[in-house]
Amino acid sequence: MTQKVTLIATSPMGLEAVVAREIKQLGYEVEVENGKVIFEAPISAIPRCNLWLRTADRVKLCIGKFKVQTFDELFEATKALPWENFITETGQFPVSGKSHKSKLFSVSDCQAIVKKAIADRLQLKYGLASRLPETGALYEIEVSLLKDIATLTIDTSGAGLHKRGYRIGQGEAPLKETLAAALISLTNWHPNETLIDPFCGSGTIPIEAALIGQNIAPGFNREFASESWEMVKDKLWDEAFQEAEDLAKYDQPLNIIGSDIDHHMVDIAAKNATEAGLADLVSWKQMQVRDLTIKEDINGYLIGNPPYGQRISDEKEVAHMYQDLGQIMAQHPSWSVYILTAYDHFEKAYGQKATKKRKLFNGFIRTDYYQYFGKKA
Repeated sequence: MTQKVTLIATSPMGLEAVVAREIKQLGYEVEVENGKVIFEAPISAIPRCNLWLRTADRVKLCIGKFKVQTFDELFEATKALPWENFITETGQFPVSGKSHKSKLFSVSDCQAIVKKAIADRLQLKYGLASRLPETGALYEIEVSLLKDIATLTIDTSGAGLHKRGYRIGQGEAPLKETLAAALISLTNWHPNETLIDPFCGSGTIPIEAALIGQNIAPGFNREFASESWEMVKDKLWDEAFQEAEDLAKYDQPLNIIGSDIDHHMVDIAAKNATEAGLADLVSWKQMQVRDLTIKEDINGYLIGNPPYGQRISDEKEVAHMYQDLGQIMAQHPSWSVYILTAYDHFEKAYGQKATKKRKLFNGFIRTDYYQYFGKKA
């Protein structure tokens, strides 16, 4: 087995640079493409990246990349790859796929061909006369075709990296943990500064802020598909978990406040924080935005994902809420304000043009991240 592998950290559109920065902080050189960050690294990067990446969707192991225009080419090129270096004799290897702007547009046919090519290769290498048992560890393979270039990967993460393991309750439209972490990463907030989320819902932004503030690895309390892989030795996982434990700053004091108009959501947020092991690090309050009060002697950050008012019946109420927020924050020019919303008239309702605006996607909803930089004394 070679000492280095090619990994792909998949990213939501617009956040590739944030994911790339995280990977660089782990010590790896990167190449950024639309929706993904590619890098070569030792096998030890598989546990480290799964544990530490806050904003990536998944970490995939790239097995091969090649040009194909026929099914025969796809079969032969797939079979030529050293699958036995990655998948054990009993490994399960389901194949998913996608195709865009490629001659091989039938995804189901591509999946079947890749599956057969891998099975033929493994049967030959393991000396099996009958079909592979597929009773062991899971290796989820994807064949992705883009402009006739096929990329074959194995998912190392299992469940998406946004599933931290602490969410035991949520509202109707919860913010993904990875996007919440990205919203914080796009600010200059430091753990010694106050952070408020007045639209906390199930608590995702305050909880992610607490994890960042104390440098707690976001994947510390969950499992990953590659933990059961033979190629990623238990020793590497042990070392990665120990590194995460050693780097955590459990003594870092934090002043993080989450509030919401719905007392039920505030209760859920508090329970989620307890599940994350952060029960005493975030203060939770039930209140309306217009009741938000900020102490005069502190600077800080307000980060929120408020209701968007996508239903016509809600537009007026949402506009009033944004107006209330703008009037309150206008009295605190030293504070920085960051709001993610799909409401087109946000700046008008808020009463001030944003210093900077960034297009992001909250799921399939196109949103803008309005950024108001505080005038620090």
